[in-house]
Amino acid sequence: MSELERPSWDEYFMEIATVVSKRSTCLRRSVGAVIVKNRQIVATGYNGTPKDLPHCSEVGCLREQLKVPSGKNHELCRGIHAEQNAVVQAAYHGVSVNGGTLYCTHQPCVVCTKILINAGIKRIVYANPYPDKLAEDMMQSSGIAIEVFHKE
Repeated sequence: MSELERPSWDEYFMEIATVVSKRSTCLRRSVGAVIVKNRQIVATGYNGTPKDLPHCSEVGCLREQLKVPSGKNHELCRGIHAEQNAVVQAAYHGVSVNGGTLYCTHQPCVVCTKILINAGIKRIVYANPYPDKLAEDMMQSSGIAIEVFHKE
């Protein structure tokens, strides 16, 4: 009998983050996030406009219209990031993310990094880099363990 091939925990949760990203309504980048505690999913999030507001596919991308480069002027966007949505979902349902791990398809920006630090996230695993030196510096200073995902 052959041994069952199972994904590692990091592979498992990153695959789920990738599936979550498919719900994204952003026209520029699809991002998915999963927050895990004790190997249990406590929240998920994807990037897009706040609930009950028209999606960018309906009204257009403000950042594209203004020619805002990636990694700059995050406030000039109608959307909320996947990491922010995951933290908000947990709060909405009264679930603590303190001590949890965030699995994300992309490296968090500085705005998300500040939220994750204050939410008590202790580890971040991401698959795709994002050009934000300040976010990297803040994560390092905060003591959050940050790892680039490499499929095993």
